[in-house]
Amino acid sequence: MKIILELSGEHPGLPCGEIYCICSPTLFLPRLVLADCPDISALARLSLTHTASEYLGQSPASLHEILALVRSLSLSAGTPFAVRARKIQGDCSDASQQELERLVGGCISGRVDLKNPVEEYRVIISGGTCLFGRKIYQKDPAGYAARRPKTRPFFHPGVMMPGLARALVNLSRVMPGEILLDPFCGTGGVLIEAGLIGTMPVGIDVDRSMVEGSHLNCPLARLILADATALPFSDDSVDAVVTDLPYGQSVIIHADTLETLYHDALAEIARVLRPGRTAVIVTHRDISRTAAEILPIRSRYEQRVHKSLTRRILVLEKNT
Repeated sequence: MKIILELSGEHPGLPCGEIYCICSPTLFLPRLVLADCPDISALARLSLTHTASEYLGQSPASLHEILALVRSLSLSAGTPFAVRARKIQGDCSDASQQELERLVGGCISGRVDLKNPVEEYRVIISGGTCLFGRKIYQKDPAGYAARRPKTRPFFHPGVMMPGLARALVNLSRVMPGEILLDPFCGTGGVLIEAGLIGTMPVGIDVDRSMVEGSHLNCPLARLILADATALPFSDDSVDAVVTDLPYGQSVIIHADTLETLYHDALAEIARVLRPGRTAVIVTHRDISRTAAEILPIRSRYEQRVHKSLTRRILVLEKNT
């Protein structure tokens, strides 16, 4: 099915990056993507997509062109419906949002119900283009809120929020039934999100308290007390790797320096990762030169956490 994805604005690149796990994009507009999606049930795994709609058509972002598009479709709603308009960026300055909704609704046969519609048609304007569709998915943020780190049985400060952890899992393009490894699993946030989309999550940590805590947070994951620089797996045995490398003075490491730890851990990740598959590495310093010597960099992102801390996300791919 061809679908319209309305993306989160909290990061310029990550929302576009994660959709590749389920979709093949055909058009990128500011905070808006048109894509082919073979399985719309997989939309629920996306954390940075707010709304998805079945694609019905597109036009230039002028009132005249939009109304001409909708009339040409000869739509008839069999259940009560509403039209919602959203202006992300672009034109249609000749009509307000409310007027646009009213005029488009007048081009559709059926009963309008603005309070409790069964069907919702969406007019989304971005980059001078209007994409028109019928809503098929709306993200429910309640699940992510319920999984906030402080709500878990085991808590440690400084961990990432579940929405970001899910996005990182999606960047790895891991599929249900495949093995996802986090060799610095900490409190298990990545493992939780990986398990929820049906993968087989495996966590490694050199700190026994973290392994025990991760078991409390994610009891279905496989947890192993081990050193990430000597992973207890055979070559080419893991489908995806997602991890947040340790930093700061409070972490337990079995290496002379963090630089040595990073290099040796990346070498082990490259060894166990299957050819053609992806590792997503998060760190708080620039390790791109070291990483590129071990695995090719497919893409990279940055996310500012606060004034003195920026997350750097590297997406690495092992050659086939």
